[in-house]
Amino acid sequence: MHFKVTPSTLRDARVTVPGDKSISHRSLMLGSIAEGRTEVGGFLAGEDCLATAKAMSALGVSVEQPAPTELIINGVGLDGLQAPAADLDLGNSGTAMRLMAGLLSGQAFGSVLTGDASLTGRPMGRIVTPLTQMGAAIESDCDGTPPLQISGGLQLHGIHYEMPVASAQVKSAVLLAGLYAGGTTSVSEPAVTRDHTERMLRSMGAAVSASSGTISMEGRQVLRGRQLEVPADLSSATFIILGTLLSQASDILIESVGVNPTRTGVIDILQAMGADITLENPQLLGEEPVADIRVRASELVGGTVDPALVSLAIDEFPALFVAAAAAKGKTTFSGIGELRVKESDRIATMAEGLRRLGIEVDETDDGAVVHGGRFSGGEVDSGHDHRVAMSFALAATIADDEVIIRDIDNVDTSFPGFCECVGGIGAQIEVIHD
Repeated sequence: MHFKVTPSTLRDARVTVPGDKSISHRSLMLGSIAEGRTEVGGFLAGEDCLATAKAMSALGVSVEQPAPTELIINGVGLDGLQAPAADLDLGNSGTAMRLMAGLLSGQAFGSVLTGDASLTGRPMGRIVTPLTQMGAAIESDCDGTPPLQISGGLQLHGIHYEMPVASAQVKSAVLLAGLYAGGTTSVSEPAVTRDHTERMLRSMGAAVSASSGTISMEGRQVLRGRQLEVPADLSSATFIILGTLLSQASDILIESVGVNPTRTGVIDILQAMGADITLENPQLLGEEPVADIRVRASELVGGTVDPALVSLAIDEFPALFVAAAAAKGKTTFSGIGELRVKESDRIATMAEGLRRLGIEVDETDDGAVVHGGRFSGGEVDSGHDHRVAMSFALAATIADDEVIIRDIDNVDTSFPGFCECVGGIGAQIEVIHD
């Protein structure tokens, strides 16, 4: 499938976007090993999170879905998971793969984690290393990629792990394994990463401490089921923000978006480029801060993006590349080498796509320099990457001519209803089939 987008005029609107993917994954995993019932509202019914739901069901957990965005998880407790009858297929989800590896490392039974062609090509050594140090036994392909074969019946022990690269997925995998480990498990991160796991653990009754970049917890803590409300996903809201900023005169309010400070780097970066973005009606949704995000059309100016903000915006760089391409002057990105091992090599995929639309990009090993210009019409390849596809779809709204974005099949992994949402604010977008 492909997107065809023609130049469009976006209009003023109030919009909502789907629930947060990271929090939806964690609600399923932690709700499953909690004691009692967990009710989840605002769940992201995208393909990635549905793969996690299917995996938890295969592990013996009753997961009901009375409505698309509602779940009832009947937790089985810390030791209640059961051996799956088959390999656990996690589709396209790197988050599910890495967090599930931590969760399953301390079980009495063995398991195998696999996924689609993209996921089974992504490196997993960053989680295998600390989990092995904790006593887990995990086998992967010779190049460190899935399937992951996880042995059962091993006694894990707590460790202190110094993460060489900031990664919320690695941190979370270690903490989830730490629930099954003897003693204290602690993780030190070189830069702040999203803390949804720590917040949800605390909300379910676990004692988790954080001080000077080190997160610590004791093993064998009992979690209690509870009601959880998932805020709207800032990563999805970023595409609406992007389209509004690029437009001629739009004023759009995006309602009840998660604005956890470990996630708002994209707002900081865009504001530094001149974006008119404000947060309204701030409040707490359980343990997570939320706000309405008001964004108005703005003239963006390039500059050097602060590397300290990279870990706070790691999923939003495809959209930031497009913003940089529409800005005056040049924008320099560095310290984003992690993007080379996402659903695609996002640095290379974005650079090639922007060049096809007439934008000059100088690529480096861990970044790029994007020279502002005008988007021509043309055809780009998304690399089967949902965030790349959606970023180019919004770039196309201000292009000189029609843009075709190829291979958009994975958009539903994170933003089901994307076309309807951006079409509702004026984007002329359609899905075409070969």
